[in-house]
Amino acid sequence: MSRKPLSFVGESDAIRAIRDLLPVVAASSSTVLITGESGTGKEIVARSLHDLSHRAGANFVPINCAAIPKDLIESELFGHRKGAFTGAVTDRVGRFELAHNGSIFLDEIGDLPLELQVKLLRVLQERVVDPVGSTKPVAVDVRVIAATHRDLEAEIAAGRFREDLYYRLNVLPLNTPPLRERASDVPLLLRFFAKQHAAHGEQPITFAPDFSYALGAYHWPGNVRELSNLIDRFSTLFSGQCLELKSFSATLLPKGLAAFKALADVGELPVHDSSVAAAIGAAVDSAHAGGVFDEAFADSPHDDAPNAVEQMTFMSQGLPVLPPEGLSLKHRLAEIERDLISQALSRTNGNVSQTARILNVQRTTLIEKIQKFGLREG
Repeated sequence: MSRKPLSFVGESDAIRAIRDLLPVVAASSSTVLITGESGTGKEIVARSLHDLSHRAGANFVPINCAAIPKDLIESELFGHRKGAFTGAVTDRVGRFELAHNGSIFLDEIGDLPLELQVKLLRVLQERVVDPVGSTKPVAVDVRVIAATHRDLEAEIAAGRFREDLYYRLNVLPLNTPPLRERASDVPLLLRFFAKQHAAHGEQPITFAPDFSYALGAYHWPGNVRELSNLIDRFSTLFSGQCLELKSFSATLLPKGLAAFKALADVGELPVHDSSVAAAIGAAVDSAHAGGVFDEAFADSPHDDAPNAVEQMTFMSQGLPVLPPEGLSLKHRLAEIERDLISQALSRTNGNVSQTARILNVQRTTLIEKIQKFGLREG
């Protein structure tokens, strides 16, 4: 029995745009590159493209390039012949041959080793595969759909991904938006997954106003997959119940939702103020973008009285709430700025240009801050 694809539940502009584009892209046999964060439904988009295409009667073959050991992935993709290596006791048909006349989904293509990228490029160019240990190439007719959560252009600049392969893959680009950018779809997704995960013979779980508000304002770093798993957890433990946020143990909640619970426990969760959700979402988006805090912000005016939005925003980011005795905001922001720059330098092995790009600041500005905080560039 067919059902609505999970990532298509919703009526936001972003989801409508994907729905409209899928039949057009599916009609082609050109290579597709799907980009987007983990948990946004890239594989579901790939399966939908296959199901809507003229190849729907043949196999849809998925493979996660990041999940297979480096020394085995060539055999998985292209197959091998008996005796090709120790343990090859029989011939093995590779994923490309299994997908003949159908579609192959190369998930996390950004994690494919460089030496395999060269061989994949030949497959895309010549439409043949070379099984390990074979001297005779095998012709394949396969629609290639690739996906990644990585920025492949940045990977090219870092020397980890081939530019020629990128242009071969990126013929028809699609992007799956993160859930935080389509927050209006969260109520629809909650109802959908509550019905899907309801125990046999039981009513779906429902949510009290405080919980509905928190779920709508939460950042959802794990996207639709995180939401589905969370509803599965609640449906198993509290089958058929109406759930109140303040009645939950914080251990059952992700850190961001535990921050909302802390406010609900003291009666400071403003469940009827929709503008608060937007403010919190914007603040968390800014933090997750990896930008460096501007020192000028430290001199901006602020009230001494506790503020629910302030507390919720900081707690959602894993930062401490302002203590009753207060603190030096300028000093605290400088510590955060230094820590972010230090992490970015570590990630890029001290490459200042790449670090500036990650933090979205000018290179000269970054150098000044590195010197100011006594950090090392290399």
